[in-house]
Amino acid sequence: MDRSDELVIGAKKVRSRLITGSGKYRDESIIKDVLHAAECDIITVALRRVDFDSPQENIISHIPEGKILLPNTSGARTADEAVRIARLARAMGLGDWIKIEVISDNVYLLPDNEETIKATEILSKEGFTVLPYMCPDLYCARRLVDAGASAVMPLGAPIGSNRGLKTLELINILVSEISVPVIVDAGIGKPSHAAKAMEAGVDAVLLNTAIATSDDPVQMARAFSYAVKAGRLAYRAGMGAVSQEANASSPLTGFLD
Repeated sequence: MDRSDELVIGAKKVRSRLITGSGKYRDESIIKDVLHAAECDIITVALRRVDFDSPQENIISHIPEGKILLPNTSGARTADEAVRIARLARAMGLGDWIKIEVISDNVYLLPDNEETIKATEILSKEGFTVLPYMCPDLYCARRLVDAGASAVMPLGAPIGSNRGLKTLELINILVSEISVPVIVDAGIGKPSHAAKAMEAGVDAVLLNTAIATSDDPVQMARAFSYAVKAGRLAYRAGMGAVSQEANASSPLTGFLD
């Protein structure tokens, strides 16, 4: 990796800009191979799927050592519930990273920004590295940063929809205005969506459904890895200017004079 292009979240340097989830796999034993193909450093887990008393049912048993676990507060409907889940995750030995999800809408699963801000403020003061999932609103993003968020995670489209970057214009504003890493979460359904997000300058992408529900999750994970790297390289290289008129690549006159 280009050392001048390191991704830092909280106090930790992160090698990969692709983050994956751990849900929806037909066979969870494949997760290890998926992470290897994706070259991921970070994987999210829903705390309710962690059961140390039943290794067969414990999602953690499929995640190789050395990965950064990012427990999420899936199922929380209020800030108080999210805080309780985060504290429970820490008590279970899952570390100090937490993805805040506060959702009370059962149709579109859109995050509640106000409750997310409350949970972020409490947990950041308790020493958590907090990554809040949010609707892409500039004022909310600024309040999350003020509350101690280590990154902001705007949705591209509703969770699990695979619809792509429906909120790209708003995400562009966050990229321009927010000082912490911007990680697109939810909605990315194709490698081209991931590349487009990276080309726009986001710092990383998080996805799950597109890999977990593909016919070949390992190959799809590898495809996303390439897409994220390509998008980042393109962003760093700088895009060519867009024009409404043609611009010839070589002189059009003088050759036959």
